[in-house]
Amino acid sequence: MNLLKALATVGSLTFVSRILGFVRDTLIARVFGAGVFTDAFFVAFRIPNLLRRLFAEGAFSQAFVPVLAEYKNQRGAEETRDLVDHVTTLMGLALVVVTLVGMLAAPWIVYVSAPGFSANPDKFGLTVQLLRITFPYIFFISLVAIAGGVLNTYNRFNVPAFTPVWLNVSFIVATLFLAPYFDPPVMVLGWAVFIGGVLQLLFQLPFLAKVGLLPRVRFNWQDPGVRRILKLMAPAVLGVSVAQLSLIINTIFASFLDTGSVSWLYYADRLMEFPTGMLGVALGTILLPSLSKSYADKSYEEYSRLLDWGLRLTFLLAIPAAVALAVLGVPLIAALFRYGEFNANDLYMTREALVAYSIGLLALILIKVLAPGFYARQNIKTPVKIAVFTLAATQMMNVLFVLLLNFRHAGLALSISLGACINAALLYHHLRRSGVFQPQPGWVAFLLKLVVAVAAMTAALWFGMGAEQAWLDYRFAEKMWRIAALVAGGAITYFLVLWLLGIRPRDFMHRAVG
Repeated sequence: MNLLKALATVGSLTFVSRILGFVRDTLIARVFGAGVFTDAFFVAFRIPNLLRRLFAEGAFSQAFVPVLAEYKNQRGAEETRDLVDHVTTLMGLALVVVTLVGMLAAPWIVYVSAPGFSANPDKFGLTVQLLRITFPYIFFISLVAIAGGVLNTYNRFNVPAFTPVWLNVSFIVATLFLAPYFDPPVMVLGWAVFIGGVLQLLFQLPFLAKVGLLPRVRFNWQDPGVRRILKLMAPAVLGVSVAQLSLIINTIFASFLDTGSVSWLYYADRLMEFPTGMLGVALGTILLPSLSKSYADKSYEEYSRLLDWGLRLTFLLAIPAAVALAVLGVPLIAALFRYGEFNANDLYMTREALVAYSIGLLALILIKVLAPGFYARQNIKTPVKIAVFTLAATQMMNVLFVLLLNFRHAGLALSISLGACINAALLYHHLRRSGVFQPQPGWVAFLLKLVVAVAAMTAALWFGMGAEQAWLDYRFAEKMWRIAALVAGGAITYFLVLWLLGIRPRDFMHRAVG
């Protein structure tokens, strides 16, 4: 399997999803703006999203994929099928319970996650209503994550990468055509989440059937593989919950800040998710099965080369992305969100958060590459300890930046960025100290070339974008072609300089046994 080709496939499909995501967020910004209604929805949607990351894409995937890869490569097809059946049945039952409890306990959940909303009964009540509609999303999307883990292990990366498109389609259709039929109109977004979860699950089922692993309802929690996954999940849940707890605490802080703070952070985070999804999630997706196989086969040199390949690609693509987001903050936000109810103040407040987030972009993506290096060895305790330390450091920075220095919502984003830097540095340190990862030669020359290319790109973007104030007055079509020209010009400048310095695409070719 050509890993660069697999990365390009996953990245391109993720690109489609992200573009539709921006269309969706542009429509939401235009129709609903950034205020009471969007704050209520984003808090309600964030809670099942946190649980998704905790149970589905987080702890479960970290524990499930390495064990499934071991079964696939070292055991028979029947044992692998039994494992998928038993895991899916047990997970499905647990999710039904979690969903029902969440819907019943919605008022208490909102009070804990956004206590500042309690001062406004209408805002609080709306958030509770939206949470009850969106909470079943955790059931559907967790089953989607199980299906995605199976398909990724069998190198069907394109299907899970395309799956999120259906959530964005649901949002777009609901916002464009159905919002006037709801009172208040923002309620349509809650139902869009529900329908989007159903569509994503239905989309993946035929592909599971093609690989012969469409789950059957068979309960057996005594299955040794299931018990191993549950044992691995215990520390993984703690580790992922630490990261999600940090987001919850940030939401609590934001709920006490100016109205719109939750929304400004959301829109900035959406811009950040574009590179983290296209590169970070894509790299983590394709690396974990390959790393798991290499370690299970005791191919430790291949394991080290895979990590080095992932790190080089991260530096190659994440550094220019971070700089571009910081430099082009106003043009990007103006082109994507500055319509209808989203005013100039919302733009500048979102830009503050985006610049703060961009500081940690490289680290956020590095974590997606470094953490699988531990999960593939079924070592989850080390990342958990690092996550706990990072949580403590992040909250101390929140107190400093928000309460003492009054950086407002941008202080919350800055804390997350610096916390990610600490997390990535500690993960790298422990991988090196354990002796399982040795960087390949040539890193110093590689980084110097990147610095030169990024400097050239920054100059091109800075002089190309012109006065920031002008972007508030451009019409839609003019903003679109100008931002497209800027992004294309910056990318051409960057990669042309790299080519002149001797860096070629073939340098990043890497094949792994599927």
